[in-house]
Amino acid sequence: MVSDRRHTNLFHGIDHLFVIVTVVLLIGGLVMLASASMPIAVKNLGDPYGYVYKQLFSIGLGLSAGFIAFLIPSRVWEKFGILLPILAIGLLTIVFIPDIGVTANGATRWIKIGPLPNIQVVDPARLLLLIYISGYCYRQQEALTSDFMSFVKPMIFIIPACLLLLGQPDFGSTVIILSVTAGLFFIAGFKIRYFLALIIILGLTFAFLIYIEPYRMSRLAGFLEPWKDSLGAGYQLTNSLIAIGSGGIFGVGLGESIQKLFYLPEAHTDFIFAIIAEELGLMGTVLILSLYGLLISRIFVIGFKAIRSELMFQGYLCISIGIWLSLQVIINLGVNMGLLPTKGLTLPLISYGSSSIAITLITLAMVLRIGCENPQPKKNVRTGD
Repeated sequence: MVSDRRHTNLFHGIDHLFVIVTVVLLIGGLVMLASASMPIAVKNLGDPYGYVYKQLFSIGLGLSAGFIAFLIPSRVWEKFGILLPILAIGLLTIVFIPDIGVTANGATRWIKIGPLPNIQVVDPARLLLLIYISGYCYRQQEALTSDFMSFVKPMIFIIPACLLLLGQPDFGSTVIILSVTAGLFFIAGFKIRYFLALIIILGLTFAFLIYIEPYRMSRLAGFLEPWKDSLGAGYQLTNSLIAIGSGGIFGVGLGESIQKLFYLPEAHTDFIFAIIAEELGLMGTVLILSLYGLLISRIFVIGFKAIRSELMFQGYLCISIGIWLSLQVIINLGVNMGLLPTKGLTLPLISYGSSSIAITLITLAMVLRIGCENPQPKKNVRTGD
């Protein structure tokens, strides 16, 4: 392993494209949030920009905490070891404590701490679990390439965390955490036959979890035949499809959405992509997808560069973050377009969500730090190249 390097300039090597794309998504997200949330903000908060102000506050917290995370050498995170998943499980348990856990729409996923916005505990817990799994893959590199049981050891923490998520209930986050774990193991050298067996096991597990819960079966039925019960199980999806279909090539115009006028539930959170498609059309959605593609590709570039430089933990952490972000974007878009059953996952950096956007910014700051720690190409003193 390459020895740790001390940087004479902490900000040397910052990935400028990564920063620019993140800022553009943040600004664009605020504009779309303002448009999508106005009707419900007036109803719930008495101010058309109420949710925008809350989002700005959360962005400020995320940027401040992200700057602190950026200043911390990435190797520090790996040293916490099993303390991280224990803390994650603790966070996921707190929501079940009376007077602390907050229930909304039949789910208990948030905690209330003083004057701060409600915290969705899966957001910090997911980051802690990603750091732990990345560290485990780094520490058990040799075992992963030869022993299927090497996958079982971290399940001591992952399975309890997933069971707590299912109890909230939060099936979508459970799928993401298990999928990221499987994907990272594959990158770390898990044998292909073991990986295929693992995928089959996970697939059967997900199918079983859907089958045993009536509300998940109802969502699945609504997904398969939304128009059959367009005022019941298929209501949200049909209105999302109407919004997307109404946008056409160039959209109906910014702020001109009809579906956000209390036709489409969760228009400012889970289904904000449908409003983007309605107001900005195909051109707007292509732009959004291109920005996400750039952001995620830069995360993977930073991660694989770290691995090539033998910064294995840092590389695995970046790749796990890239897989998580990719899955969340794909699932959110798939749900909005009727390609996947409803999951309740937000669109990163765009959807309204206090803890979601703050933790996402902290996570991206950690990726940025790793990018700065990667070896930088030396300039030619004579030519300046």
